[in-house]
Amino acid sequence: METGRTPFPSDGLGAPLVSAPAATRPPAPANNVPSSVDTRRSESYYETKGTIFGALIEAIDLAQLARLDVDSAREEIRDIVNEIIAIKSIVMSIAEQEDLLDDICNDVLGFGPLEPLLARDDIADIMVNGSGTVYIEVQGKIQKTGIRFRDNQQLLNICQRIVSQIGRRVDESSPICDARLPDGSRVNTIVPPLAIDGPALTIRKFKKDKLTLAQLVKFGSITPQGAEILRIIGRSRVNTLVSGGTGSGKTTLLNCLTQFIDDDERIITCEDAAELQLQQPHVVRLETRPPNLEGEGQVTMRDLVRNCLRMRPERIIVGEVRGPEAFDLLQAMNTGHDGSMGTLHANNPREALSRLESMITMGGFSLPSRTIREMICASVDVVIQAARLRDGSRKITHVTEVMGMEGDVIVTQDVFLYDMEGEDAKGTIIGRHRSTGIGHPRFWDRARYYGEEKNLAAALDASDAGSDAMRT
Repeated sequence: METGRTPFPSDGLGAPLVSAPAATRPPAPANNVPSSVDTRRSESYYETKGTIFGALIEAIDLAQLARLDVDSAREEIRDIVNEIIAIKSIVMSIAEQEDLLDDICNDVLGFGPLEPLLARDDIADIMVNGSGTVYIEVQGKIQKTGIRFRDNQQLLNICQRIVSQIGRRVDESSPICDARLPDGSRVNTIVPPLAIDGPALTIRKFKKDKLTLAQLVKFGSITPQGAEILRIIGRSRVNTLVSGGTGSGKTTLLNCLTQFIDDDERIITCEDAAELQLQQPHVVRLETRPPNLEGEGQVTMRDLVRNCLRMRPERIIVGEVRGPEAFDLLQAMNTGHDGSMGTLHANNPREALSRLESMITMGGFSLPSRTIREMICASVDVVIQAARLRDGSRKITHVTEVMGMEGDVIVTQDVFLYDMEGEDAKGTIIGRHRSTGIGHPRFWDRARYYGEEKNLAAALDASDAGSDAMRT
């Protein structure tokens, strides 16, 4: 080794950051968390990268860099980094140097080590637990990656960069923040002192190609007949709640349902972090706002839903119902805004209706339980239940109608169900979708009003035939 030269290890620098999941499932390690190939770089790599990064910040004019487009800025950074490597006589291969250049460009212009993960379309979630631990979800399964941040300060800087893009902030005085990426992916970040082991960042990624009902059929989430029933529900302005657990695909399903809204309808969406991606031309997107440093200026979901009623909406879509805004959404559904939709967290349709009642009660409305339930029955037509099964697959498990009241109890009727029947040798859940035999659902008249009654009858008949064939 020549004197004056800094040794630079080559192990792992040319390897991909995270390996794509194999077609066959590898045996899980002892902690039951599948791990992708460990590509953790050595400490020498981070020391050398830190040295070059520090010299780059001293050499570059950040104000001038900000005026360049992304490609020009990246070329400028690459030229300066190559000069720094030559001046400091750092030994590395061409592949290693390219990896280092990409890392530094991502640190300066993008989201640092997260960039390779954000570029992958097969990842559904990115979970960062402090600077040294990053997990991803691929095909419904969680995997540990070898990616790490330089330190917690770098991770905090990236969190602040993400939330600042939509005019929000995250720091010790405001340590929790919801935000979104430019592509609509949902972001949640929580930082010290609330996060003990360093900033925690969670990103719910959206696919670049938006899912459709046809693709849900292809993936086995629903049958073609079930998809046709959902299409008719979306087209016929049926008031709909999409229920499900975390990561079950509620927002994806809501996006699919909105694809069948007519182009001439005025739609207003209300969300905590704007993630719905409607394709219609006449859409107004609203987003809540947290309080400022003085604790003022907060705009809640209830404020948005109430304001919607003054904006001449034809449909109101609430990204997630989680509080007193449930009352205002029901009022909207019951006062001429047919076809309004929303999502909420619940394990089954009956629990969804119960949660709706609880949210109204917690909002401080001193109404008798029977009055609230009558309002729910008069407002909500259909509850669609989505679920993520233990093998990672996502299924639409219920299409359930709200029929009315019997005494003080809300009566529901299942139109379409998913039955689990077991699992195969690979652990994949085996089941089937089936019709419950309901030939004339409650929303039949609404389907007839929109000229869809023949399609609805054909879908229900085909579902019955399929169910009978399976039984025989």
